[in-house]
Amino acid sequence: MITPPTLLTGATGFVGSAVVRALLARGHRVRALARPNSDRRNLQGLDLEITEGDLSDPASLARAVQGCRFVLHVAADYRIWVPDPEAMLRANVDGTVALLRAAHAAGVERIVHCSSVAALGLMPDGTPATEDTQVTEAAIAGIYKKSKYRAEQAVLALVRDEGIPAVIVNPAAPIGPRDIKPTPTGRMIADAAAGRMPAYIDTGLCVVHVDDVAEGHLLALERGRIGERYILGSENLSLRDILALVAAASGRRPPSIRLPAGLLWPVALACEGLARFGIEPMVTRDHLRMARKKMYFSSAKAIAELGYTPRPAQAAIADAVAWFRANGMVPA
Repeated sequence: MITPPTLLTGATGFVGSAVVRALLARGHRVRALARPNSDRRNLQGLDLEITEGDLSDPASLARAVQGCRFVLHVAADYRIWVPDPEAMLRANVDGTVALLRAAHAAGVERIVHCSSVAALGLMPDGTPATEDTQVTEAAIAGIYKKSKYRAEQAVLALVRDEGIPAVIVNPAAPIGPRDIKPTPTGRMIADAAAGRMPAYIDTGLCVVHVDDVAEGHLLALERGRIGERYILGSENLSLRDILALVAAASGRRPPSIRLPAGLLWPVALACEGLARFGIEPMVTRDHLRMARKKMYFSSAKAIAELGYTPRPAQAAIADAVAWFRANGMVPA
């Protein structure tokens, strides 16, 4: 008897390529949805089926889900600054709704939707937030975060109103190997490892190894409760402490200059102006708005219900620096 495939969107990306490896390690027959012009370096040498399509093409989604038992939806436009916010909303929100409805119509047994901690609330006092921390869209800074919030709310509505069997995972800031773009967090790690970050601002992140995020997806598929959300993070660290770990892994001195976020506002405006000419901004106003609060989260629910066991941040940062160095993105 032929095993039904498991469809994975976003397989060519950073988190998605880690999920591919986790699925294959579990014995899944993987079907990956990929755009025709996608960079497929992260899939080289892997035993999987690739079906071409796009979240903006409903017909391609209907073809991709046919015959699948499970769907893991990891694809997303992950950028802090975009020239066309509506395009990001179409991909991250409308594309998610179209995929889940297509999967449900095809009789898919279970869906895991990869959201983000960006869709969750933050605690005013800096203590770790949970899946139940309240937030409104008006309180969310940046189009990426708003798109993930809207997509998550849409998934919850589909579960409630249409009976779609979806579980949601909310990864924190993933770091580790195969960050080929790199992601905004990965770019920060690479810049710091290369000595291009002489200063820092007073903020904080919940960081996590990308392979632990992938394992969390599989645990949610196997053990998660329909309609529930699970934060997939590891350690909550100040930016200063993160950069100190990067410095230790790369053999550099950590930055010692702390800058007030307000001092960077004119720099962010200038970077956004240059971005309109095709130069990717190093810092934006949304970066600075997000940095006003420490983005700390608790993974206690995933640990208790899924058996999720993330490794320490130091190991994740060391793996990220080693991969960036091995791939020429950080000088030896």
